[in-house]
Amino acid sequence: MENVVLIIHLLLALGLIGIVLMQRSEGGGLGIGGGGGGGAVAGRSAATALGKITWVIAIAFICTSITLTILAARNAAGTSVIDQLGVEVPASEATVPTAPTAEGSLLPPAEGDDAPLVPIAE
Repeated sequence: MENVVLIIHLLLALGLIGIVLMQRSEGGGLGIGGGGGGGAVAGRSAATALGKITWVIAIAFICTSITLTILAARNAAGTSVIDQLGVEVPASEATVPTAPTAEGSLLPPAEGDDAPLVPIAE
């Protein structure tokens, strides 16, 4: 069902793009277009057939968007992709790192310690 809704959604998107591109420009966009008349001062023009079709397709597009969101949320199991693959994390990688020992400590030497600082080869 999700594939059917997705195909309808894509067709509505293409139809909406086509319908919007076919409509006459209202002007005001970068100063181009044949809007004609007073712009904001002029009264609202009557709704054309293309305008009505645009509204219908836009509402259908929003409905399919919401439907796809609901279907995706319903299919989500709350697990990660790795859990779905069946791959288990090795135990050695899952351990918590420990604090450094006295030999490999990153802290400065104590006040009375006069031993030379020699790097340790690992």
